[in-house]
Amino acid sequence: MSLSSSPATTILPVTDAARARTYYADALGLEFRGQSADGNLIFGLEGSATLALMEDPEAKPSAHTAMSFEVPDITAAIGDLGTRGVAFEDYDLPDLKTTDHVCIVGAEKAAWFKDPDGNILCLHQNPPE
Repeated sequence: MSLSSSPATTILPVTDAARARTYYADALGLEFRGQSADGNLIFGLEGSATLALMEDPEAKPSAHTAMSFEVPDITAAIGDLGTRGVAFEDYDLPDLKTTDHVCIVGAEKAAWFKDPDGNILCLHQNPPE
């Protein structure tokens, strides 16, 4: 058995489901598919992947990137999401520096932002083939 062809769901904790639903649908443009039997809010992603937001009033975000979205043009995606209220992070660390919200690691580009609960999300653009 291999899980390589199994649909995958990323589950993120949120403290306020209504606020998170609005953010993920309106600011990020994800398709809201409804609420699962266990109460999670389900959003559709490319292919068979989904994002589930699990409401937990005690939820604490991870200190690391929880999810990354691959985009074809990171600068355009930052601009588009910025018009919808998404605020991107800037870093100036010894091993991570952003310029205009973008960090270049090898040939890959990445930019980070946080959802209303502090979950760290990322955009990444792979190098051209």
